[in-house]
This record gives sequence, C-alpha cells and structure tokens, in this order.
Amino acid sequence: MKGKEIPARLHPRNLHQGRYDLEALSETLPELKSFLFTNEYGNLTLDFANPKAVKALNQALLKHFYQVAFWDIPDGFLCPPIPGRADYIYHLADLLAQSNGGRSPKSAKINVLDIGTGANLIYPILGNAIYDWSFVGSELSPKAIESAKQILAKNPLFQGKIELRPQPDSSRIFFNIIQSEEFFDLTLCNPPFHESAHAAQEGSQRKVRNLTGKPVAKAELNFGGQAAELWTEGGELVFIRKMIAESLHFKNHVFWFTTLVSKSENLKPIQNQLQKVGVTDQKVIEMAQGNKKSRLVAWTFLTEKQQAAWKTYRWK
Repeated sequence: MKGKEIPARLHPRNLHQGRYDLEALSETLPELKSFLFTNEYGNLTLDFANPKAVKALNQALLKHFYQVAFWDIPDGFLCPPIPGRADYIYHLADLLAQSNGGRSPKSAKINVLDIGTGANLIYPILGNAIYDWSFVGSELSPKAIESAKQILAKNPLFQGKIELRPQPDSSRIFFNIIQSEEFFDLTLCNPPFHESAHAAQEGSQRKVRNLTGKPVAKAELNFGGQAAELWTEGGELVFIRKMIAESLHFKNHVFWFTTLVSKSENLKPIQNQLQKVGVTDQKVIEMAQGNKKSRLVAWTFLTEKQQAAWKTYRWK
C-alpha cells in the first residue's frame, strides 16, 4: 500500500492502522485521484495542507469503511481526522465493556449524546456505523445544524438513528438538551480548547506550517474553523468545568460523562473538580495519533448498585 504513514498508536480495533491505501480509496471515490501525486520517494500521496484534498480523503474513508454515501461540510468548518475520531468511539466502547463483563454493547439500545456535533456529524456517523449506537447531536450553530441535516437526509443508513437538537443558549451544555425522561449511556465532547480567536488562528497557522514546512500569514478556511469549534472564553478548562458543574444536575440520567482533554496541564484541575462534586468513579484514558497526544476523561455519579440496575434495565 502506498500513502501517508499513520503511526500505530491508534486503538487496536481501529480500522485505520498503517498507511492510507490511497489507490483503493481512489477506486472508492474517483474524485480523490485529482489530489494524488507521487512524491520524491516514489510514494503515492496527497497534499495534506490542502483542505479540499483532506475533505476528499475523508469522503473516501467514510464511503470505503463505513458505507457513507454522502458527506460534506461548508467552507470554514473543521475537517476532522477520521482515525482520531474513530479512536474516541473505540475507547468509549471499552469503557462500557468494563461495566458489562468485558463486552462492548453493540446495539441501538445504547444512547449517546454528542455535545457540539458540528457540521461534520462525525462522531454519530462513526458510532452508529461501528456499533449501531443511537445518537443525539447537540449544536449551537444553525449553519452546522443545516449541514448535519443534509448529511442525514442523503444517507438513508442513518435515518431514525441520529437526532439533531439545536442548543439555543451558548452558556449551556446539558441544559436544554437532556430531557427529564431521557437516559444516556454515554456523553462525548471534543471541546473548543483555545481561549481566543487569535490563539485559534495561531494554532491553525502552526498546523499548516507543520504540514508544509512553510510560514503562512493566514490559515486556509477549513483549518480555521468556526468560533464555537475552536475557541471559547477561558479555553478548554473553563468549558469542561462548566460541563462538570452541569453534569451534577443530570447525574441519574447518564451512565458515563466523557470529554476529550487536549492540554495535559488541565488534567489535575479537572480531576480535582470531579472529586469535589462527588463522582463515584473517574477515569483518564490516554490517546494518541501520530505526534498528537490527547486523553479522554470519564466520570459517573452512579453507585455500584445503580450501575447494576442500569445494565439490567438498559443493556440486557
């Protein structure tokens, strides 16, 4: 196989180990061929600094591995790396398996809430395609909601399995979304981690510079992202602290709350707050793709007796 090397630090069940097979992917999506070229080492590759090329690669990956007939995002929205996003799903499955006799529940009975599902709808797509889980995706941006609706409308495979809910209040996370009679086995979130638009733009410029080896004055649109995708006042830590505070109000509605944590220095304050609000269990799961290291934090308020009742009632 020829293509770009992906270091083998992904979850062992992740389908995207090793190199991208660009020849096979371009057979699945012929439009990808226009972005391919042979580099100086004689390997088939594509320009990973070109947002259009990366979007075509994502379309090919989703069609090839997950039977996604249509996937697109508007200009200016983030183009997510599929291998890393899939990793979160696999680790969540392992988290459920720890509470289910070592077996990852693969069923539409599993109900998952994706906070900030985005224009790309990537976590619900992957979670449903891999494990048949049902999803609710919450989102602030009307434009992102419209994009996600278009993806659903053009993929009959996901009809009735993924629900979109607008979040009308930018100061809320779980409020307005989780209804009084609802239960979620998991929540997931890839929170905005920059503290300002300026910091987000610098991060995007750094990403392009690392990919191309050249300085850039301004990152291309798809590497810029929207405000709610990339930055929030106070950054990642403030956002996650708000999430933890709100989770206390829904402690009997969710088995495992989870979030990605990009900055390692935020981990200790997050763990301390979880202890203060009285969680019964919390976990840190390390993740990595290439040189990018991350981790997900999970917490639950359910006692052992409540967890056993939850499994009997929802998973059997």
